[in-house]
Amino acid sequence: MASSLLTNSAAMTALQTLRNVSASLQTTENRISTGQRVATASDNSAYWSIATSMRADNAALSAVSDSLGLSAATVDTEYTALNKVIGDSNSGLTKLQALLVEAKTAGIDRTKIQAEITQIQQDMKNVANAATFNGVNWLSTTATTPATVNLVSSFSRVGGTPTINTITVTVANYSLYTSATAGILDTVSGTASVDTISIAALTDSATDQTTLDGYIAQVTAAINTVSQSAANLGAIKNRISNNTEFVKSLMDSVDRGIGQLVDADMNAESTRLQALQTQQQLGVQALSIANQNSQSILSLFRS
Repeated sequence: MASSLLTNSAAMTALQTLRNVSASLQTTENRISTGQRVATASDNSAYWSIATSMRADNAALSAVSDSLGLSAATVDTEYTALNKVIGDSNSGLTKLQALLVEAKTAGIDRTKIQAEITQIQQDMKNVANAATFNGVNWLSTTATTPATVNLVSSFSRVGGTPTINTITVTVANYSLYTSATAGILDTVSGTASVDTISIAALTDSATDQTTLDGYIAQVTAAINTVSQSAANLGAIKNRISNNTEFVKSLMDSVDRGIGQLVDADMNAESTRLQALQTQQQLGVQALSIANQNSQSILSLFRS
């Protein structure tokens, strides 16, 4: 091949090779520094688009997880209060029922029993009023309390259509006291509601004994209703708990899917980095040798 002073083919080839190696080395270094083989749309537009959509879904799932936590806390507050109202042998409706049965005893001082009944009635109302979380109270409602509440339960997206699934709670099923006295404990049945039962003036007469029987039946019915309400909240509570675990698992799955699409294999990138650094060094050496070839032309003109 003829020697040319203006055109150094070997240097051009070495330079082109060095450019390619340097570009590959830069790509590998970017992957190592970011941990991603698809960091921008120019790396792989299809994978980048899929990963971006999946990240958006994961953000929505994270919001659902937060909402589920808020819903769980709300339901747990109401559930705990209902259990407290049901009570045991020392408190709540259970104790109230026992006191009314005791009041059936002939000659007993019903005035003293009424004093304890009054305390239980006040305590149950206080529990209902205190069952508030984040401004929400289903047990003691006002005229502004919504009739139904939708608790976010899950998020899904088919194609480009997002779907938010909810659990609908009918507040009236859990209201113990309402502003219209239509709750489980303040609705008047016969002559009184559970909240206003008074036996201080009752005697051993047959008529008053019948009245006591009516009160006992009324409290028993309230226990059954409140127990059913607590059971329903328990079921909702369990559903929310299951959905919370599922959403967390789903978020982990989406993260793994994104990783499969865009994460760099650091073992492979480390090996590639070593190889490219060696090629770069050899490329610099080859370019240096090619540039020296033109120096040999000078020897042809020495005398």
